[in-house]
Amino acid sequence: MTFTQMTEPPAPIEALSDILMRIVSELHDVAYLIERIEPQLLEIGGAEILNSPDAMKVMQGIDLAVQKSRGLAEFIDTITGEIPHGWAVDVATALSLVKLAEMQKALGGATRHGHSQPLSKAAGDFDFF
Repeated sequence: MTFTQMTEPPAPIEALSDILMRIVSELHDVAYLIERIEPQLLEIGGAEILNSPDAMKVMQGIDLAVQKSRGLAEFIDTITGEIPHGWAVDVATALSLVKLAEMQKALGGATRHGHSQPLSKAAGDFDFF
C-alpha cells in the first residue's frame, strides 16, 4: 500500500507592485462606473433636478466620489514606483474577503479586459447565478 502525503497548494505570493497596480485598475474602474451615474440622473430627472439643493448635493457627491477614486488610484500608482521589486505578499486571506467574483479575479491576477460592468446591457438586464 502506498500513501501519498497531501500538500497544500502554494500560497499566492505575488509582487506587491503587481497587486497595487491591479488595485489602481479597479479604482479607475470604480471611478468610471460612478461617473456614468450622473448623466443618467440628469436624463431621468430632467433639467429641473439642477434646481433642487438636495439633488445638487447628490451630484456633487458623485463628482467627489469620482475624484477620490481617481486620486487614490494616482496615489497608489505613484508610490508603487518606489516599492522595491523584491517585495512580495500573500494575498490569499485578502482575496477571500472580496465578495465580488469579478473583482476577486481581477485582484487575484486573472486577466480581465474592460470594465466590470458591461456597457451593452440595457437597464433592468441582469444575470442569474
